[in-house]
Amino acid sequence: MKTIAGKTVVLTGASGGIGVFIARALAREQATVVGVSRSKESLEQICAEVKITGGRCINIPFDISKLEELPVLVQQIHELAGPIDILINNAAVEKYRPFQNYTLEDIQAILTTNLLAPMELTRLMLPSMVNRNIGHIVNIASGSGKKGAPYNSVYSASKAGMIMWSDAMRQELTNTNVGVSVVCPGYTSAGMFLNFGLPAPSLARVHRPIDVAIAVIQAIKKNQGEVVLDGILTRLLFSNVQLFPNFGDAIYRWIGLTKLNKTCAENQMRGENSAQN
Repeated sequence: MKTIAGKTVVLTGASGGIGVFIARALAREQATVVGVSRSKESLEQICAEVKITGGRCINIPFDISKLEELPVLVQQIHELAGPIDILINNAAVEKYRPFQNYTLEDIQAILTTNLLAPMELTRLMLPSMVNRNIGHIVNIASGSGKKGAPYNSVYSASKAGMIMWSDAMRQELTNTNVGVSVVCPGYTSAGMFLNFGLPAPSLARVHRPIDVAIAVIQAIKKNQGEVVLDGILTRLLFSNVQLFPNFGDAIYRWIGLTKLNKTCAENQMRGENSAQN
């Protein structure tokens, strides 16, 4: 069982959504949280919470989508916090669309933030972990990376890439004390569909963000390779969709996921058009 107390943890996307709950959970474990996010004000707020809870916090406002500047971020982290023990790649962007309605900029933004930035951050931080023979990488993926979500295809692709990359990297590091975990939340009460006042699909289990944070802590402590937060029916679906993809498609239509995501896409595009006008 690994310990988190006293460890230095870099957490991207620390100031919003699930990231806030992960930061709080790390604080309860007495970790030093290096929060990275674009919002300086939100980072300051979560850092204050971390300190009240008993952890130590350093906030670094930074846009991780600027890949060529990530070495500067890593250098800044080392100067402020010292060697990094744990990296949690949590930052992500999500945009619902029929695929033909995505722009090139949409596709680049989603893939850069959700997949390329985590890869580059890990590439820059991993050598120190390997040299010290201690460390852990946690990648926050999604159930959408296990079975593609209609009207959310680019996000699904980014999360599927994260799952496979984590799998391969974990195998490379099997003879070291550097662990790799991928955590796949399902629907959470902080999800996009709730922002539009929409119910979750029937039979879907809706997790609290704190449940995801607890799963992340346990994945680190127990060095779990993959954690899927979802109900038994969804897990069974994920285990069979590679053999029976049409069956998986039918299940998604039956539980209302396809219709839900289409509505999310319509609402999101309508909101963006209203903002532009």
